[in-house]
Amino acid sequence: MVAELQTRRYRFGVFEADASSGELRKQGLRIKVNIQPFQVLLLLLDRPGEIFTRDDIARHLWPDGTFVDFDHGVNSAINRIREALGDNARNPRFIETLARRGYRFIAPVQIVGEPEASPPVIPEPEWHEAILATPSELPQTPYKTVQTLFILLQLMYVGFYVGALANLPEIEDLVSSLPNPSQSFTVLIATAAILIPLRAFLLSAVLFHPPGIRAKLLRLWPWVLPFDLLWALSPFLLTHHIDFGVALACTTLLAYSPFAQRSLILMGAGDLTAIPSAGR
Repeated sequence: MVAELQTRRYRFGVFEADASSGELRKQGLRIKVNIQPFQVLLLLLDRPGEIFTRDDIARHLWPDGTFVDFDHGVNSAINRIREALGDNARNPRFIETLARRGYRFIAPVQIVGEPEASPPVIPEPEWHEAILATPSELPQTPYKTVQTLFILLQLMYVGFYVGALANLPEIEDLVSSLPNPSQSFTVLIATAAILIPLRAFLLSAVLFHPPGIRAKLLRLWPWVLPFDLLWALSPFLLTHHIDFGVALACTTLLAYSPFAQRSLILMGAGDLTAIPSAGR
């Protein structure tokens, strides 16, 4: 395992950690980090999202029989990493502290250098992992482009919700032919009322870049997915004005929209670290 870690390069935000050279770089510029903090950083990067206790980190840094102040040494290593990354313990973008539990790396990590030795056995991915895009499969795209597309998608949904609420009598007439018209009408109104503030939150997140927002958006995405797929049917609410075939074509495109939003999040929407320093 140690040999594998020593051959890898990890990319996260505008940073890259090269295990083979022991270098941390930001947009190609080297950042000075001492050996022990860099070893801890590699440990966290290799298993992002996993919690490492102080004992785990101490065992990684010092073999059995070494007499040091473990708590001070671990604290010092974590603080040096945060200084190098410009991170903040209270509002972390990279390393999160969990009280009385340990530390974990919370930003998405891409491994860009794999060991040349015999590759490890990789288990079959879950169905959603096999279907959904991963960060390594997505193109490098200017942040402004990603941000603009994400914002336009949120405004599109807001337009649907407001348009539906503004034409309730017409929509009530449309759903009257359904098996349970009153329930369908109630679901439409309730989901629109819930999703309008949700879209306002997503817009604020992308515009103001709160720390750690990309991880939060990815955790929120599965909960929003069913609503987005439900509202993919919204073109059929306009069948008084458009042809059935046009409504069907629009619905198929809208069914892809939530997956496009997820890809935009992975490509950096709302992530301050994706913005080049010169553009901040």
